[in-house]
Amino acid sequence: MSKTTSTIKKFGTFGGVFTPTLLTILGVIMYLRLGWVVGNAGLLGAWLIILISFVITLCTALSMSAITTNIRIGAGGAYAIVSQALGLEVGGSLGIPRYISQALAVTMYIFGFREGWLGIFPDHNAFLVDLIVFASLFTIAYISANLAIKTQYLIMGIIIISFMSIVIAAYDGSMQKSISDTLSWGSFKGSVENGFSGSSFWIVFAVFFPAATGIMAGANMSGELKDPKKSIPTGTLWAIGVSFIIYMLLAFWISRSASEAELLNNYYVMVEKAYFGPAILAGILGATFSSALASIVGSSRILYAMGEHKVLPYSKIIAGTSNNGQPRNAMIVTGLFIFLTLLVRNLNAVAPLVTLFFLITYAMINIVVIIEQRLGLISYRPVFKIHKWVPWFGLISSVFAMFIINPTVSLISIAIVLMVYWYLSRQNLETPFEDVRSGLFVSFAEWAAKHTWGMKQKQQRAWKANLMVPVRDINGLRGTFEFLRNITKPKGSIKLLGIEPFTEHSTLATQLEEISASFREKGVFSSSTVIHTDQFANGINYGSQALNGAFFRPNIMFLNLQDHDDYENELKPVMKESMRLEIGILLFNLHTTTLLGQRNTINVWVSDRRGNWELGGLDIGNLDLSILVAYKLKMNWKANIRLITVVENPDDEAKARKFLASLKELARLPDIQIEVSVGKFNNYVTEAPPADLNIFGMQDTLPYDFIKNMSQKTNSSCLFVRDSGHESILA
Repeated sequence: MSKTTSTIKKFGTFGGVFTPTLLTILGVIMYLRLGWVVGNAGLLGAWLIILISFVITLCTALSMSAITTNIRIGAGGAYAIVSQALGLEVGGSLGIPRYISQALAVTMYIFGFREGWLGIFPDHNAFLVDLIVFASLFTIAYISANLAIKTQYLIMGIIIISFMSIVIAAYDGSMQKSISDTLSWGSFKGSVENGFSGSSFWIVFAVFFPAATGIMAGANMSGELKDPKKSIPTGTLWAIGVSFIIYMLLAFWISRSASEAELLNNYYVMVEKAYFGPAILAGILGATFSSALASIVGSSRILYAMGEHKVLPYSKIIAGTSNNGQPRNAMIVTGLFIFLTLLVRNLNAVAPLVTLFFLITYAMINIVVIIEQRLGLISYRPVFKIHKWVPWFGLISSVFAMFIINPTVSLISIAIVLMVYWYLSRQNLETPFEDVRSGLFVSFAEWAAKHTWGMKQKQQRAWKANLMVPVRDINGLRGTFEFLRNITKPKGSIKLLGIEPFTEHSTLATQLEEISASFREKGVFSSSTVIHTDQFANGINYGSQALNGAFFRPNIMFLNLQDHDDYENELKPVMKESMRLEIGILLFNLHTTTLLGQRNTINVWVSDRRGNWELGGLDIGNLDLSILVAYKLKMNWKANIRLITVVENPDDEAKARKFLASLKELARLPDIQIEVSVGKFNNYVTEAPPADLNIFGMQDTLPYDFIKNMSQKTNSSCLFVRDSGHESILA
């Protein structure tokens, strides 16, 4: 049962962010690998490696500080940051691998603790040590995060004592080498494991870099901080600054206290050179234990946050809390997962994933800030401001570090994130907060509009059916729903324009929005609006005129001819205005009995060109929109298209066939049929091969008798088409 936030223990900057972040950075690499780094790279090389590593994490920390001071961050740390910016799908694609890697990190820290313990007590059973350490970690974390923080205070005290042992050793004369001998570039001889066959700067960097990761340890507690907007930036940056100074000073001390051979051969050289060696051993154990504790507490918070947002199966169970607000269920799941990984006994194969998932997280946080900065939305007003180059440097350097450490596993890590995103994008997740994706899409649309507005108006290759559908009879709209969908699917759009006199209790707007939603659910973008007017034609024309200057404007006026329509005074003025505005026209007359039949065959009628049968250029007359619409229906109905023409002059028959054959070839429609007849059109139309839909071109005069007669003579539904001049079936 969930409790209100008032029952949850709230932590401040020092205990909630600074302490776990600092202790995670000051880990086992500092004690057992820093000497080896100095031995290979020399003091100057080691300082450069430390500097590069901390600059990478610093840029990400600055980006994280900016974004956390701009949002109401919830539980989950980096997962919450990314989710609130780019949605649950992206947040979850990052959160799930990050949770797994953080849990795996706990296991690796336990193994690290065990190695240090066996160095002191070699006769102890390794698996039993692992179990005792795991049980201790789980018990502390399960009781409460407050106990975990207090435990970390104790560990910090142990680590401070280990530093005091080093300081005393320095004052006691451990630094025998002169500064001139120390300030040198290394020879990169390698390690015991490769028989000192050589190394390189970037290999040594890859070994050290995981030490600088861990800046998210405090951010993972975001849901339990008193003031996360203040604590996360302050605590994280102070932890980075303090740990950077410690690493630089330790590198200086060990480079002057030990020879190159000692640094390369002995991973425990720091224990031997300290004033009191056991204090360093205690520091190693404390560092691994504190890192494991921060990871188990942080990973359970990530899992809990994903459960709250229903990103995972059984989310309701995972999001359960105890009476004091602790995410107990998430902790139990995390504990079981860690226990199972302990049974593997060797995590070398997946160990690189831990660091690389951290780096993917850093890259994504920088991407979030870059997007926010580039969008220029007024909602991006971080209290902690950073320069625009900071997230770019953080992003590029994070990706660079990934591929320096392990290119193959980096690609595997990215593939895992993409697979999780693919899965989550199909789960129809309901985001409980507003993210910046809408702003991102709008900005991209604006960018596209600005860059294409100056191009020629006829974008014939980019043509899509974007319909404006005037509606005053909701039942008529429902009757043409599938027909409209089949004309526009998959990339077109439908703008429903309701026309009605103003009434206080009108339901037309609600009904139109429901139908728009149905179009969207079935793969066609749709929107709706209502114009209140007593003049049907004027209302439609005002809408067309208003949208004429828009970038995403309708390019086809779809009119559904019904018995109650006044053709001369309502529909004809709309069609004339559409022609003036260069909007295509589709006038649909649904046959009352045959409807759309089996949707197997579409007849497209080509008017008699009376001797002008040469196909020159791209101008084929008022025929482009007819064939384009027929082709869309063919694809969605899986129907056949038949081009039919009737010529009065027998001499034109061969020319007409050649014209239609050329049109068929140039339009890239190899599977359409051709029919040419000699005689009178009005006589032949009743004898023509039957079709479920007959499409006719519409004359400028828009004669009503022709429209009504064709439906009767063909005994089918008919579509009457007028090109706008912006379509081309040959494009």
